[in-house]
Amino acid sequence: MRVIICGAGRVGYGIASRLAREQNTVTVVDVSPELVGRVTTELDVRGVIGHGSHPDILKEAGIESADMLIAVTHSDEVNMMACQVSHSLFNVPTKVARVRAQSYLESEWNDLYSREHMPIDIIISPEVEIGKAILRRLHMPGAFEVVPFADNAVKLLGVHIEEDCPIIETPIGQIPDLFTELQAEIVGVRREGEIFVPSPEDQLYVGDDAYFIVRSEHANRLLEIVGTNEDRARHIVVIGGGNVGTFVAKELESVRGIRCRVIEYKKDRAEISAEILKRTVVLNGDAMTAEIQQEAGVPDAELVLCLTNDDKTNILSGVLAKKMGAKQVVSLVNDVSIQELVSELPIDKIVDPRAATVSSILRHVRRGRIRDVFTLSDGKAEVVEGEVLDTSLLAGKKLEDVKIDGIAIGAIIQDGIVARMDKNLVFKKGDHIVLLAEKSAFKQIEDVFRVSTDYF
Repeated sequence: MRVIICGAGRVGYGIASRLAREQNTVTVVDVSPELVGRVTTELDVRGVIGHGSHPDILKEAGIESADMLIAVTHSDEVNMMACQVSHSLFNVPTKVARVRAQSYLESEWNDLYSREHMPIDIIISPEVEIGKAILRRLHMPGAFEVVPFADNAVKLLGVHIEEDCPIIETPIGQIPDLFTELQAEIVGVRREGEIFVPSPEDQLYVGDDAYFIVRSEHANRLLEIVGTNEDRARHIVVIGGGNVGTFVAKELESVRGIRCRVIEYKKDRAEISAEILKRTVVLNGDAMTAEIQQEAGVPDAELVLCLTNDDKTNILSGVLAKKMGAKQVVSLVNDVSIQELVSELPIDKIVDPRAATVSSILRHVRRGRIRDVFTLSDGKAEVVEGEVLDTSLLAGKKLEDVKIDGIAIGAIIQDGIVARMDKNLVFKKGDHIVLLAEKSAFKQIEDVFRVSTDYF
């Protein structure tokens, strides 16, 4: 596939890295020579310096033969115009744009993106994706990762293994036999920064992060068993009244029993947030001072969400909130190198905004019958939902006969029902499979869900 990516920032770099590894022909366009130089030096991609919405720059990038344009610059308008130019002048089949301003996303303006007006095939909103990820965690606080698959029939849960976890040092292959009433599979383990698919003989240890694929109605019970079930927060403070913070606070207004306050440093942004929010108190002040946190009720808060656009503010205000008595703190952190340091600080969880955005875009880029994708640990692993075709490599095979290095099947949905993981279960056309794949197995994912010659 020939893909042009406009924007060489964190998101553009992440998408380029993933697509280049999978033997796609990728060209990255950006106005910054430094960013273009970095991406072309570190990745097997071509770079073009210039504005991604200019026809001559797009032509230099090879737009005339491109299969897809992905516009993820920092400017909504540049992204939208790049899609318009790609359609009107070069007839590019698929156009993806990152759009951040919520005004562009109001349902009453949906006609704007029709082929007759501004033909954008896929719109990605980072703020909405991040907000949804945070809200999922709020509803299931015992997990650090919560992602639905197969129309919410199953969920991916990331669980940190503590000392009181009852399945520590138990062979993973024996765990399902201990809790026969649950439909849950451990598909991945993160240990010392690396994710791997465990063998049946592997065991979990204190400090590990375990990734489960669990039937959705069994998710809370699973968290109770592994010792991480927590009460849902009722008193919440949101630091940052920008797009992400305001989106989260607005969604929380519809949840009965939750009391929320917002702290925003910029006066004009605080006024905008206050106009949008109807039942939420918005305070204008510096969240890195004890006085404003005290006024917002941080010492009594069950949860503080640090969601500004600045990593350092999110980290430092989170550390202060924890010191003042907040029960739990979640910080939004963009910089991958900083994320690794946060584990040394009194911050309970971090949110990686790039992961949500990259996952959303990859969902539409993948070939074959792949329905959904979620990336883990900056691309070290993926959780994928795919559909079995009648000519698929899986069709007609028993579960026990499917052995692929670096891939673990977590759930099989047959006829709309989450099937028991019986070794004699036979895959058939129309089944949806949710699996985790290590980075080394990404290429095999597409092979599994595509028509191909014998593979196993």
